Amino acid sequence: MDLFLLEGNMDGLIWLVLGLFFIGFGIPLILAIIGFVQWSKKRKTVAKVLFIIATVYVLISLGVCGSMM
Repeated sequence: MDLFLLEGNMDGLIWLVLGLFFIGFGIPLILAIIGFVQWSKKRKTVAKVLFIIATVYVLISLGVCGSMM
């Protein structure tokens, strides 16, 4: 019984960690890139909204949700 508890299949652990990093950093990075594109097209209001959403997303994902992980 003890041997069963000590062994584990950790093959998918790297994908879990990469998925968590994508949720924490990938989505806000995509929003920031879209914001920079909108900024260059002179749509500054849309760009500011996207920057604010990306910032809030990073703060929440790394703060509240990150502490639960």
